[in-house]
Amino acid sequence: MTGTSLDGIDVAIVEIGSQVTLGHVRPALELAHFFSRPMDRSLVDALMSLQSPSENELHRAALIANSLSDSIARTVLEALTSHGISRRAIDAIGVHGQTVRHQPQLGYSIQLNSPARIAEITGITVVSDFRSRDIAAGGQGAPLVPAFHQAIFQSESEHRAVINIGGIANISWLGQPTLGYDTGPGNLLLDYWIRRHQGHDYDNNGLWASTGNLHTPLLHAMLSDPFFSVEPPRSTGRDLFSENWLNTFLSQARFANLQAHDVQATLLHLTARSIALEIQRLERSVVGGKKRQCDRLLVCGGGARNGHLLEAIGHQLAAILERAIPVESTKVLGWDPQVIEAAAFAWLASRTIDGLAGNTPSVTGAIGERILGTITPA
Repeated sequence: MTGTSLDGIDVAIVEIGSQVTLGHVRPALELAHFFSRPMDRSLVDALMSLQSPSENELHRAALIANSLSDSIARTVLEALTSHGISRRAIDAIGVHGQTVRHQPQLGYSIQLNSPARIAEITGITVVSDFRSRDIAAGGQGAPLVPAFHQAIFQSESEHRAVINIGGIANISWLGQPTLGYDTGPGNLLLDYWIRRHQGHDYDNNGLWASTGNLHTPLLHAMLSDPFFSVEPPRSTGRDLFSENWLNTFLSQARFANLQAHDVQATLLHLTARSIALEIQRLERSVVGGKKRQCDRLLVCGGGARNGHLLEAIGHQLAAILERAIPVESTKVLGWDPQVIEAAAFAWLASRTIDGLAGNTPSVTGAIGERILGTITPA
């Protein structure tokens, strides 16, 4: 898995079966191993260069896809070797690829990779291109992970929501039916801003943001973007929330003299408040004939390691809902927050191999369940 944050290549080695619990068939998943490698800076820069139209784009995209696929294949083999696992023990590799365009309203989403190259290098069957079939069926093609969240985090005793904070943040509203969609920017604007002003890849635990002050007019201006008022299902990416998007606000005279750390603090609150507003929206919605309150918010993805961000989400929830909700990393339930998205695509790959649907129409807006992905044999 390589996410919108472009912070590394994550490999989850997962054993997948099924079990019957309270009359429901639920996946039996065991995380055997997890392995992660930072992505080479040159590859990150190359992928970033494809986020907007440029000269000789198709040729460069093909070459970058080859480089990314080589890195993915090497990382998979390194993960297997480091844990003493034979490649013959692996049924399939689920490869998401790197999203460089996401335009479901125009009928496409491009995840850059070369599954044939990965299969050739590793000698393992590859499942890829998970989003296209859902989009062909009228869906957003995203998010796809809420079905996995439902499978592993559903509780009979409390109503839970899961927020995955990667480059983009997306919410899973657990229950029947499961709902989910993108809430807005997660880490990507925070990462861009600290890289520009501090030279760091990310704001460790939100420490730099914590030195700044929230600038409420800037926050309100950013939240006025039409995306935040679009009814779900909805999805987004760097196509919208890019450095150019941020600079359209900061170039305005009223924001021109803001201190960099105050902008960082405001971007953190943009992520936190946009999440809290969607919890409010979901609590007000009638789902399955009834309203549901959120008893606990579980956080996964890289943002779960940002304690200042989790604290801000809690404060925003308390202010908007007028009650406190526990905001906790999925680690409290035994799942490392960094592992979950890679494990989810291993699970989705297993469903493709088994001929089972992988999308959730109540999440993506597709007209029905579909088997996702394409299979490239070893």
